[in-house]
Amino acid sequence: MPKVTVDGQEIEVPGGATVLQACELAGKEIPRFCYHERLSIAGNCRMCLVEVKPGPPKPQASCALPATDGQEIRTDSEMVKTAREGVMEFLLINHPLDCPICDQGGECDLQDQAMMYGRGGSRYDENKRAVTEKYMGPLIKTIMTRCIHCTRCVRFSEEIAGVDEIGALYRGEDMQITTYLEQAAKHELSANVIDLCPVGALTSGPYAYESRPWELKKTLGIDVSDAVGSNIRIDSRGREVLRVLPRINDDVNEEWISDKARYQVDGLTRRRLDKVFIRRRGKLETASWDEAFAKIAKAKPGKAIAAIAGDMVDCETMFAAKTLLKASGSALVESRQTGMDYDVSSLAGANFNSTFAKIEEADAILIIGSHVRWEAPLVNVRLRKAAKSGAKLFIVGPEWETTYPAEFLGEEIGILGNLPSHVQDALNGAERPAVIIGGAGLAAGAHGSALRIAHDFGMVKDGWNGFNVLHLSAARMGALMLGFAQSGGMADILAAKPKVVLALGADEIDFGQFPEALKVYIGHHGDKGAHAADIILPASAYTEKPGTYVNTEGRVQMADKAIFAPGDAREDWTILRALADALGVTVGFDNYDQLRAAMVADVPALGEEGQIANFGAMPSAPIGAAPSGTINAYPVKDFYLTNPIARASDVMQRCSVELLHEEVLQEAAE
Repeated sequence: MPKVTVDGQEIEVPGGATVLQACELAGKEIPRFCYHERLSIAGNCRMCLVEVKPGPPKPQASCALPATDGQEIRTDSEMVKTAREGVMEFLLINHPLDCPICDQGGECDLQDQAMMYGRGGSRYDENKRAVTEKYMGPLIKTIMTRCIHCTRCVRFSEEIAGVDEIGALYRGEDMQITTYLEQAAKHELSANVIDLCPVGALTSGPYAYESRPWELKKTLGIDVSDAVGSNIRIDSRGREVLRVLPRINDDVNEEWISDKARYQVDGLTRRRLDKVFIRRRGKLETASWDEAFAKIAKAKPGKAIAAIAGDMVDCETMFAAKTLLKASGSALVESRQTGMDYDVSSLAGANFNSTFAKIEEADAILIIGSHVRWEAPLVNVRLRKAAKSGAKLFIVGPEWETTYPAEFLGEEIGILGNLPSHVQDALNGAERPAVIIGGAGLAAGAHGSALRIAHDFGMVKDGWNGFNVLHLSAARMGALMLGFAQSGGMADILAAKPKVVLALGADEIDFGQFPEALKVYIGHHGDKGAHAADIILPASAYTEKPGTYVNTEGRVQMADKAIFAPGDAREDWTILRALADALGVTVGFDNYDQLRAAMVADVPALGEEGQIANFGAMPSAPIGAAPSGTINAYPVKDFYLTNPIARASDVMQRCSVELLHEEVLQEAAE
């Protein structure tokens, strides 16, 4: 490891480190605009200048200079100070004085570094240049006159998202950043360029002029729009969530989130259920909590009560529901509301065992029935990294536009029983082979075939488990850990013919399957479930309650409460606790702490925040012929409209219309 001296302090740095990284290891702050840890080095902005000996007697860009043994680096010399002031002065030559009206104000790198490293004034008297605004879609607001040409947005689109939609035109003073033919940026991670932009050139369109950062309360949360469990920060003011930003977690989402996770939050205030409703004479009418509980109790369900969990429910809610049913003598609980019934006797067979971070190291990957780019955009980013490292990827299912080289093997499930020879050769020759089965593969009955492939090709061995299930639901793994599932799936619930069905935010069920049951919807949006319900009990959304979530790799994570629910809505567990009294049963908890303690006592792994649960040994591969049939469609038909919150979101509706269907959203007056 080379030894360098930074401002008189000698340190050892890893081989291949840059001078900028060496300075950071020594505890020195180096200003930068173009450099970013997750992007390639551009060396555009020159703000990171330092003095290095031996070397030419001039400041050098530390981001692009390798650290070598014996270097003497100065970050605080007069030469460095003068050079940085000069760079800042040049950057501000054309930058407009927009700070009072700029949405980046208060969290702007250019503001901060101008204060710390600038000379406090400009000697430039000529006219500033102006650049026309570029259209980048409904999510990204552009004021390109502010752009300092750091090219972070260009490198993110090319290297991380894998979609070459943003680039630079012309040279020198005439250079402009724009999308291809000034069209919208049409990918699922497009708004991450807003976080990357160090100035106010790219800001959030829906959030424009809404608030200043110092007005917002910041709460740590977990995204529930998919099963990745992205770490997010919920920024709220009063009783409204104004925006969602990513938090850094290298093991889960790195520092990116999907556009849906970021922008579905405006749906939290639309189509909300904030009153109790009871269906009378075919029409839903407002009622009181007492009336609703009395009607449920009047049905005298006894053991004939079932609970079905939706895709965004926290573990505490499901545990409370299961405890209520157990006290009533029922075990009719299910979380796979669309009817899947794959084997859950061993949870290692229903988990993303490679983990997100390690799947990047796989060198041959077979994907069965998963449109990864829509179902888990941040897992798709990891697969792109694997492909860039040389991994071969094969996909069984309908074709979709990947962001990396991949071979589609067709839609026939039978191919899993006899993979083409070149696919077998790739899997046999791989040191870390992996299989990923998605929702369409599970629905087609390919779970057993995927297990057999994992066993046949040695995907499970010391230090490596290449069997992965990519779930769609943020609630799925937590539900399976809690035993919130039947061996036969929804078919077991239907066969039991329950008198009362509790739908916990479950909006994808065909409620016509329960013609005789009293359907009680406990949820937060007037979506499909509420339309079919006999009784509606308004509950809290994910931003309005604390809760535990387990992502598809089995990682336990906790979210805090950001705001209060509107109107008469209550946290889900409190509704179930009150319902227990109405039914005359005892559940053993009266507050959230008691509920959580009981849940952790029942499933200790749910108390280990940030850890991946140990699910034990893999299940044995089933013996039998490969299933027949085809995978002719994926569960996600529209990336932007996959859950009740997103379907209520005006921003997500606009994205669906403009970005997916390439239509013009009709306004009311049109």
